[in-house]
Amino acid sequence: MGEKIFTARFARAAEYAEKGLVLKIKYRSWWAIIVVMKDIRMLDVISKIKKGERINEKEALNLLLECDFLALGQLAQERLLKFHSPDQVSFCIDRNINYTNICESKCRFCAFYRLKDDSDAYVLSVDDIVLKVEEAVSLGATQIMLQGGLNPDLKIEYYETVLKKIKDRFNVFIHSLSPPEIWHISEVSQLPIKEVLIRLKEAGLDSLPGGGAEMLVDRVRHEISPNKINTEKWLAVMEIAHGIGFESTATMMMGSIETTAERIEHLKKVRDLQDKTGGFRSFIPWTFTSGNTELGGKELSSIEYLRMLAVSRIYLDNVRNIQGSWVTQGKEIGQISLFFGANDLGSIMLEENVVKAAGAKNRITESEMSELIKRAGKEPVQRNTEYESIKTYP
Repeated sequence: MGEKIFTARFARAAEYAEKGLVLKIKYRSWWAIIVVMKDIRMLDVISKIKKGERINEKEALNLLLECDFLALGQLAQERLLKFHSPDQVSFCIDRNINYTNICESKCRFCAFYRLKDDSDAYVLSVDDIVLKVEEAVSLGATQIMLQGGLNPDLKIEYYETVLKKIKDRFNVFIHSLSPPEIWHISEVSQLPIKEVLIRLKEAGLDSLPGGGAEMLVDRVRHEISPNKINTEKWLAVMEIAHGIGFESTATMMMGSIETTAERIEHLKKVRDLQDKTGGFRSFIPWTFTSGNTELGGKELSSIEYLRMLAVSRIYLDNVRNIQGSWVTQGKEIGQISLFFGANDLGSIMLEENVVKAAGAKNRITESEMSELIKRAGKEPVQRNTEYESIKTYP
């Protein structure tokens, strides 16, 4: 009986191989046969991916846990072809200005926040921010990201003044203020979310970053960020923002305390909202950096990161862009991400302080970024926030 089952499975593997559903079969190599037999359990999902069909959560989890590492990367690259040429990789030049480190959320995974009375607590003045923007624009930045702590002393007027001052002086795209910040501004200013977003848009806000998502699973959020808005509120801010014409990004911080199934649950919430609004222009998975944090713990391996990146590309069939995270993973893994479904490497980040505070100190210049992409055999393209090409590199 065992021999018949083995023969039947091997025959089926050979049949699927003829249809291009198995990467390679070595008929006289037992090791290769075992690998193929393992992949037989997911031949149906592989077939769906190759046909461009949507996969479900169970299939995504099986891919994450069981699919051969290199085969998973190839499948992600095949899904990427639905949206992009595999030969081009984009990035932008921006500055992430952290306008305050005072935060009442006190997330356990964050090494950046300070309490109001701490000696190194700060709030940047409007003039300080404008100077930072001026420097960034002089260095080629096309995007400004304003992100900071949930400071109870900052009401909507502070943000309106900052946005107007920037727009009055510079032709730059303001991609700023994550859902937790928007919710916080709503509460301290005693205004509805929609009114906050409309006022900020009129002041100059162009789009929203997907920060503060961490893991869109309330069990996880309760453990790592109990004072931050829950999953429902994060999604609500994004839905309202999309409804009044904002586009945004979505993010995921992996590697804290979540399970693999909860990572897929996070993806489902992003995909479901995207089905409804179409407002997410990109998805950015990144890894928790444990240094100097209360949460601490062992950090996620690069292999696990790349597997999750690939599954994100495959599962999020309605999100055009997937970003590789060289900031948390380093330049080399950022380069490898281009073979696991990423079509974009984010920004060269003229300034970034939040992840840096937790111990990630990766830095890159425009020329280094373009060379990194070229060495991967791809063409670097500088883009703006809306993923429009603005420069190519010889």
